[in-house]
Amino acid sequence: MTPGKKVRVLIVDDSALVRKILTEALSKDAQIEIAGTAPDPLVAQERIAQLKPDVLTLDLEMPRMDGLTFLRKLMATNPLPVVVISSLVRASQENALEALRSGAVEVLAKPNGPYSVGELVDTLCFKIRAAAKARVERKASPAGWTSGLAARATQAAAHTPPADDPTLHYPPHTLFGIGASTGGTEAILNVLSRLPRNSPGILITQHIPAGFSKTFSERLNENCAMDVKEAADGDVVGPGKALVAPGGLHMVLQWAGNGYRVALRNGPAVCYQRPSVDVMFQSMVQAARGPVVAALLTGMGADGAQGMLALRQAGARTIAQDEQSCVVFGMPMEAIRLGGAEQVLPLLKVPAAMLSALRQARALATPARF
Repeated sequence: MTPGKKVRVLIVDDSALVRKILTEALSKDAQIEIAGTAPDPLVAQERIAQLKPDVLTLDLEMPRMDGLTFLRKLMATNPLPVVVISSLVRASQENALEALRSGAVEVLAKPNGPYSVGELVDTLCFKIRAAAKARVERKASPAGWTSGLAARATQAAAHTPPADDPTLHYPPHTLFGIGASTGGTEAILNVLSRLPRNSPGILITQHIPAGFSKTFSERLNENCAMDVKEAADGDVVGPGKALVAPGGLHMVLQWAGNGYRVALRNGPAVCYQRPSVDVMFQSMVQAARGPVVAALLTGMGADGAQGMLALRQAGARTIAQDEQSCVVFGMPMEAIRLGGAEQVLPLLKVPAAMLSALRQARALATPARF
């Protein structure tokens, strides 16, 4: 988009009330302009041609054509950044994650979900601005229409998870930390699906609404060698286990005297986010008793950059995803700018780099508190 140009949004939802709420919320942002609304995908097709919006918000449950089918067709013929706004019923959660695989850049809960109207304004506007900067490409595949980046990510992740690596040895209390936002659901899948089961404990913060994080965790668990679950307060962190921060709550690492646990907190949003990558990374700086390897993946904004810098300064190994493989090169760019990223790598090289850093962990000069 041209710098300084307003982001023009087309709202696609069959509910007149939801269209009104979203219009009012987005109209509060001086950088956003409502191009128009549509009650279903067939009307939306006409209005896209007429209005040429920069971003679509899209409901998934609509008459005449469901949102997922419409999204796939859109990405094959006229790809645009799409923010899915879905209800929290189970089927909708699963369809929302499928929409991310099919080219949507973000998913949010409907206004009658966990957001208050006040939270909705800040969150929705931020996500719309992020979507306007996202990379989307025309790409058709036998599995359905997807954006180029989403298709490559999905295809790359479609392999058998690796078995235990007998050469993988690491000091006690070693940790992996991963943070991501826009485009992160597929990026995290690509990283985790390439790590062996006997990897150290992994903490993951993905910007995702409350309710969707459990479904996201379950999908990761089905496709990865290690056990993946949505974190619960007091969960033990250990080898072969990955914990995903619940949407709407910060996740922090704590030292419990003989091992790690996580705590969940309902504190203020950090960098517009709860959960926040910065909150997780900073807690690792304070609580870690062994080597840490941290990766910051695709996402809008600056969340995680300060925390990654603090980790690197404390002796951790740090990796940022490169611009070419990011859906949105925001969070990694900020970490690189601050000097927090020791390495900058394409997404599919991140897992091997994390394991390589792990094998070198015994030689790392880590602070006493690590």
